[in-house]
Amino acid sequence: MKEQDSLSKVKTLFGKELNPSNIMPHKLTMESKIKFRCHPGVRCFTACCGGIKIVLTPYDILQLTKRLDMPAYEFLHKYTEPTYLEKTDMPGVQFKLREDDNKCPFVTPEGCTVYSDRPTACRYYPVGMADFHEGGSRGADGEEKSTEEEKFFFLVKEDHCKGFEEDKTWTIEEWRADQGVDIRDEMNKEWLRLVMRRKSYGQQASLSDQAKRMFFMASTDLASFRRFIFESSFLDTYIIDEETIEKIKNDDVELMHFSFVYLAATLFGAQTLEIKKEKVLAKMKDIEKRQDESVLESVREYEELKAQRAKEKK
Repeated sequence: MKEQDSLSKVKTLFGKELNPSNIMPHKLTMESKIKFRCHPGVRCFTACCGGIKIVLTPYDILQLTKRLDMPAYEFLHKYTEPTYLEKTDMPGVQFKLREDDNKCPFVTPEGCTVYSDRPTACRYYPVGMADFHEGGSRGADGEEKSTEEEKFFFLVKEDHCKGFEEDKTWTIEEWRADQGVDIRDEMNKEWLRLVMRRKSYGQQASLSDQAKRMFFMASTDLASFRRFIFESSFLDTYIIDEETIEKIKNDDVELMHFSFVYLAATLFGAQTLEIKKEKVLAKMKDIEKRQDESVLESVREYEELKAQRAKEKK
């Protein structure tokens, strides 16, 4: 595939809609150099914080709720609105822009009030990273085959941005480290893989309402997900070692990573969690019982139909 074609297909960055005409048609590597700097003295300062769609990752939400010292449900209600992720049916949230000026709720003329905990998409700008692939496939046994991913970077150069006129030069690697993007990418990696896996399925399959609710809860509200684990039959169903149980009980980041493991298993059948043997046997018996009941019902309906036809012939 040609470089220009692959770049033109990159439409979003963590939910931020991008105009392909603003994407520079050059693939960048970690060693590629860019000339850019943003600071309060630049003429366009905070101009990029309005008229945007910024989707929040689970780690973004975790860091912002800690910063603001508020529970996730309150943060979601006050600062976000629902959206769908990467044009799939997977539910997520994006910042709710202010009604009076259509800007991020945390931006002021002096800058971002949550700057050290700002979302991943804000950290990347004006650099973008793409995980480009043509979609997944399945083998003869029905198992999903992994796809080849092509990771590359690109620049988003918008007319209003004067940061490119500054005299600071970086490599992409230096920019990522300075902005804390490398850490964010590691934290977001498995969640983004879930979204990309769903996207590769296309429209031929859809998530159930229950699956959507579970994905949304695990992605946005870790406190509710923790209650689900420890206050439901979860630990009676899955084999979870004591060390992991202790970690997810007390560490939000560990819990977040565990949620990705759980979602991969329940949404896509990944072999990441093992169900207790007795639960599997009970499920098999339940299926067999329902199958038997279905067969008996079919036989009953057939006998009734046969009797009805015999009566009509008399």
